[in-house]
Amino acid sequence: MKKFLLALLLLPTFVFAEDTLNTGDTAWMMVSTAFVLLMTPAGLALFYAGMTRSKNIVNTFAMVLGAFVVAFVVWVIAGYSIAFGTADNATVQNVFGGLGNVMLSGIAWNDLSGSYPAYVFIVFQGTFAAITVAIAAGSVIERIKFSTWLVFVAVWGLVVYAPITHMVWGGDGALLFDAGALDFAGGTVVHMNGGLAGLVLAYLVGKRNGYPTAAMKPASVILTAVGAALLWFGWYGFNGGSAFGANEIAGLAYMTTTISASIAAITWMALEWFVYKKPTLLGAATGVIAGLVAITPAAGFVSVGGAFAIGIIGTMIAFYGVVVMKKKLGYDDSLDAFGVHFLAGLWGAIATGIFALNDQDLLWDGPLKASGDRMGQLFVQFESVLVVGLFTLIGTVVVYYIAVLLTGGKRVSEDDESMGLDESVHGERGFNL
Repeated sequence: MKKFLLALLLLPTFVFAEDTLNTGDTAWMMVSTAFVLLMTPAGLALFYAGMTRSKNIVNTFAMVLGAFVVAFVVWVIAGYSIAFGTADNATVQNVFGGLGNVMLSGIAWNDLSGSYPAYVFIVFQGTFAAITVAIAAGSVIERIKFSTWLVFVAVWGLVVYAPITHMVWGGDGALLFDAGALDFAGGTVVHMNGGLAGLVLAYLVGKRNGYPTAAMKPASVILTAVGAALLWFGWYGFNGGSAFGANEIAGLAYMTTTISASIAAITWMALEWFVYKKPTLLGAATGVIAGLVAITPAAGFVSVGGAFAIGIIGTMIAFYGVVVMKKKLGYDDSLDAFGVHFLAGLWGAIATGIFALNDQDLLWDGPLKASGDRMGQLFVQFESVLVVGLFTLIGTVVVYYIAVLLTGGKRVSEDDESMGLDESVHGERGFNL
């Protein structure tokens, strides 16, 4: 009788072993996808909206929400195919995955991506595409035309984001993947890419009227803090989900993500205390995001000590970018997308080569995994940030002029900007007080 009961208990294990679908991994990836989705139309939208002036809070939220829905539709139409498809020509395959999966053709509803449904992987990656371009919105809020922004989002997703994703994560034949570049969850693909695109747009669109002399106070620091908390929550799907299963590496990513965000918030408050004699909630929230950005490319590769170092140094670099560099160079990066996302993401990508554990079970490729060559891995990491930076820079300029040509202008009129884009563009008010 005991043997019979034991056989019944073990039966699910035997059945599962014959099936390639892992229900635990599937559940984890579906939850992670929902976490990442929450990051954009809720987390980032509130984080940005709270920092803008009250007369532009609706427009800021609409820009982030609009970026998400447009970018995701474009992702399904052709972005996924360009990023993860396979081109017929090997040279093309270096930077472009081809158009074989346009409108997801050739992918059935019951196809698998490893141990979970392919459609789950496609949606998961689509949320990354959406938040990347939404990050750039923070650099040009309060003056860019809404129509120009939406066209920019659509074209940029195909021309810039998808090829970069292919180069880094596209598998065998992709330029930076074959070189052995390590980017666990999007330091180059997402944060460097979106942050630099924001800076390019800030220069091309121009400064807000009155910047930097006029007071431009945030509408609600509390909204920004809530947005930061939602982003932190969603980041567990962002980094943890990039382990692509409910496994030990996801657990490592959870730990390193929490450490980096926490120590980064402490570091930013300490810097403010030292420089301005007052630690601010806005600064703490910004520090959290800087720490999350910095650890993203390294989350599944580094130790606890590495996470501490990455969070502290990444926040110091971001603080310098926001407080010092922006003033010295005079650009109007409205909500510091470049200072926080690009600079912290750049550091994180390089720091991955410095702090990645020489562990065959963690590393997926690269000189460090192949031969223990850390200097070689660092060289590859520098190569990846250089290639991504140049591609984003050139591609964003091209896409910007395409968008302006199609919509007939880059920014709203002076009267509309003075009135505020909430009423002049959307006919709404964020707060009816």
